[in-house]
Amino acid sequence: MSTLSGTPVIILKEGTQRIRGRDARRANILAAKVISEAIKTTLGPKGMDKMLVDSLGDVVVTNDGATILDEIDVEHPAAKIMVELSKTQDNEAGDGTTSVVILAGELLSKAEELLNKNIHPVVIINGFRKASSKALEILRNMSLHVKKEDTETLKKIAMTAMHGKSTATEREYLADIVVKVAQTVAEERDGKYFVDLDQIKLVKKQGKSLKESLLVKGVVLDKEVVHAGMPKTVKEAKIALIKSPLEIEKTEFDAEIDIRDPLQMKQFMDEETKMLREMVEKIKKVGANVVFCQKGIDDMAQHFLAKAEILAVRRVSSKDMDRLAKATSARIVTNVDNLTERDVGYAGLVAQRKIGDDKMVFIEGCKNPKAMTILIRGGAEHVVDEAERALHDALFVVKDSIEDGLILPGGGAVEAEIIKEVKKYAESVSGKEQLAIKSFADALEIIPRSLAENAGLDPIEIMSKLTSQHKEGVKNAGVDVFSGEVVDMVQNGVIEPWRVKKHEIKSAVEAATMILRIDDILAAKGVEEKTGGKEGKEGGEETE
Repeated sequence: MSTLSGTPVIILKEGTQRIRGRDARRANILAAKVISEAIKTTLGPKGMDKMLVDSLGDVVVTNDGATILDEIDVEHPAAKIMVELSKTQDNEAGDGTTSVVILAGELLSKAEELLNKNIHPVVIINGFRKASSKALEILRNMSLHVKKEDTETLKKIAMTAMHGKSTATEREYLADIVVKVAQTVAEERDGKYFVDLDQIKLVKKQGKSLKESLLVKGVVLDKEVVHAGMPKTVKEAKIALIKSPLEIEKTEFDAEIDIRDPLQMKQFMDEETKMLREMVEKIKKVGANVVFCQKGIDDMAQHFLAKAEILAVRRVSSKDMDRLAKATSARIVTNVDNLTERDVGYAGLVAQRKIGDDKMVFIEGCKNPKAMTILIRGGAEHVVDEAERALHDALFVVKDSIEDGLILPGGGAVEAEIIKEVKKYAESVSGKEQLAIKSFADALEIIPRSLAENAGLDPIEIMSKLTSQHKEGVKNAGVDVFSGEVVDMVQNGVIEPWRVKKHEIKSAVEAATMILRIDDILAAKGVEEKTGGKEGKEGGEETE
């Protein structure tokens, strides 16, 4: 509300709250720091897990940053920015979802100290941007090269991503599967490799142990054969992929058929049967003995397919149809009438098997499969879910490494080297921006410091050793949380993709600067009421 000649002028709706200037920044920074602190203890191989219980009582146990932030019910707008930051990191790089949020929170914490010294937010933002540009330059100089054929290095990268997860006991076995899958699916385009993770299917089935997870060189469908009379196993399978239903299509407009004689009814039904028989004859004519249909299959069509000893599966998802096309080299046809011998694909074996309590169809033995499946087993539901998350991270980091061909040492080695070089760079910058650049370097300490704290080590002692090693020129020196020493991370097999660190620094700085630029918060009355209505809600609690 403002006043004009003593008369009040109402600009905003009644009940709207407005926070301006320093108070607005303080509120936003506090919200971001709370989110950062909530997941800080999950960082690293010895990080703790969080138990998330939703309003329906469903339980998720995980230490994956993106999953934790996705599950908790966040209300504050600045906290939502941190949640989006984690999701973006997950989509772009697949790993580093916890580190990016912790780093953004620490950058804001350091910025708050500078704001308290009356340094303008724009000066801090400019300093952070200059420091991040320098950090990305250091990253590029530190990076090592890796090739698609370097199986051992790629396995180390996958194992690093799975450290600290519930899959850690079987990480070597699972890393071997991940690397085989990524190397097989990788396609070369214009001299560069591209790995399409959509062609790698993860299927979860509770039961047995993680060690009994399978790699299938083809596709596994969580479906069963449509008719009891059909063969359940087909060797040397000739596969047809049909997008349209194997049914008599209904008219698109209202129509009435006037039948006055029972013979007319019989003729009408006989004509439908004839059309369905012709569809099956067409499939049989091109030599196909296995059919995957994206839509439904009529009961009569099922009967004719069973009679022709053709295995059929219906209502296959469009994603699975694409994977089947990639794996078997078959072409997806939109109409049975268009099916030719050239559209038929090949698989060494198509078989229905019982996995746990469910029946599944395995399509394997493909000549050059560009789509593969990992069947994840585990003793409990939360174990299988966490294994899926761990494999998702491992697949992503191996994909990043194959596509970019660049890797970096882990264990806080990168951060320690950036701290050293950025502090040197700060000396060459004049004015208050120098303080912001130094604060950026100090903020990066949070990563190796948290790794040490979460492993029960003395963070001051570890940081002292780490700084000393990097001053002596040991660029790859990082924290080994198992021995409690500072060692060469590359020799120790702790390796991360360059892309993960690059996105981590860029995204954290972008999120921090976005929050720092906000100097006015206008909250509608509805938002306040909504927030009040959620008080006392038990869902989304978390414990270590």
